[in-house]
Amino acid sequence: MKPAAPRLKLAAVVLVLVAAHFALRPRLFPSRFAPDFVLVALLFFAIRSRPGAGAVAGFLVGLLTDAVAPTTFGATAIALTIVGYAAGWLKAVVFADNLLVTAVFVFAASWVRDLLELVASNALRSGSLGTQLLLQSPASALSTAAAAVVALLLFRGWLRSAPAL
Repeated sequence: MKPAAPRLKLAAVVLVLVAAHFALRPRLFPSRFAPDFVLVALLFFAIRSRPGAGAVAGFLVGLLTDAVAPTTFGATAIALTIVGYAAGWLKAVVFADNLLVTAVFVFAASWVRDLLELVASNALRSGSLGTQLLLQSPASALSTAAAAVVALLLFRGWLRSAPAL
């Protein structure tokens, strides 16, 4: 197999997940608890790359996400930069092809991302902070973790051969 082939497969999986985020997510899931396919794509990339590449990818994904919802511009960019860096750094601990570890990792990353967004957007004074962190964020993180497991099952052969970038 050519050295570029695993990277192209990873890029294809990331593109499929991004397309699912914009094509399937609004049609199949309620907005509050919909899985975040873009976060799953970022985590799949960051786990298979170096921390710096994961941080850059997180920053770019965060900027694009913030551009769509400019009310708290920058909050998602900061949160996803930290999550992308941490995912790249934790790749030695995380077994990228283990379903249970992937589910727990994606759940934790999704919840931490929500916490960081709330901190960065200065929403800590809000009365709904407890509801957000204890009810809505875990439900959303659970659906995102389930989507990550399904994506890993569908693309396991392609993702297994993806080298570190």
